Amino acid sequence: MFGNLIQKLKANPKKIVFTEGTDPRILEASARLLSGTFLTPVLVGNEDDIRYAAEDAGFNIRGAIIIDPATYENMDEMVNQMAELRKGKMTHEQCREALLHANYFGTMLVKMGEADCLLGGATYSTADTVRPALQLIKTKPGNNIVSSCFILVREMVGGSEVLAMGDCAINIDPSEDDLVEIGVEVAKCAKIFGIEPKVAYLSYSTHGSGKGPVVDKMRQAAKRAQALMPEGVLVDGELQFDAAVSPKVAETKCKGSNVAGRANTFIFPDISAGNIGYKIAQRLGNFDAYGPVLLGLNAPINDLSRGCNAMEVYSMAIITAALS
Repeated sequence: MFGNLIQKLKANPKKIVFTEGTDPRILEASARLLSGTFLTPVLVGNEDDIRYAAEDAGFNIRGAIIIDPATYENMDEMVNQMAELRKGKMTHEQCREALLHANYFGTMLVKMGEADCLLGGATYSTADTVRPALQLIKTKPGNNIVSSCFILVREMVGGSEVLAMGDCAINIDPSEDDLVEIGVEVAKCAKIFGIEPKVAYLSYSTHGSGKGPVVDKMRQAAKRAQALMPEGVLVDGELQFDAAVSPKVAETKCKGSNVAGRANTFIFPDISAGNIGYKIAQRLGNFDAYGPVLLGLNAPINDLSRGCNAMEVYSMAIITAALS
């Protein structure tokens, strides 16, 4: 999967903002990206501090772009643009103060076209990444929410197995409307990573075997999502997980389904099920989990786990750039 993404980026190189420019994990990932010449890191922070941190850790970041909010030459223009975006909600003075923080500054670099995408959160919360993105980048036309998915990859003899799961990180208790949007966005994301989506809306029921409001919600969301999908993308629901992935169980529980038994893109009813589900796949199924990949924004903005390592930063940088 990553080989294909890198080839695409080599044909159309991108710039990615890292909001924590002195973090050793960011610097190690940046050095590796620079050696590949397909993705240029834009490191936010004091230039002397960043170069000292890189030298101290032994990482070559020659070729990286370093931008310090305190000395940024286009700060007045950035403040004016942000004030217009936050009209009636933040004054020019408040915008200038916010832009001294790397998460807001980095997001505005993407908004102004100085970079293509952003990866942050190695040292701060998901909310601190998502909030500036919602306020400044905003959701795509037709989208009402930001959602997320995880890409799960398991190496096998002869190739890789790649799955998509959403929403496992953002929407706590999505409505039926939210679930429709989540399904469409996760399917689009899955295609970028080489998955031909067969989308299963998951529940404790398969085609009416169980009853309850959540069952009805997943069934209706699946039906509505199918009507909005691009040609060739298949959706079914509500499905229990065993019916979604096991051909034998599917033959018994929902014979004739064009998704059941072969699903590779999974939509969960809430964040608890989603978070538990992807972590079971990661820990017991030996899948590598990449994400959360944020969906629905006008530009790719992604979040790192505060417990991430440099290899995860490198991988998420490639994934983030591939979305731009």
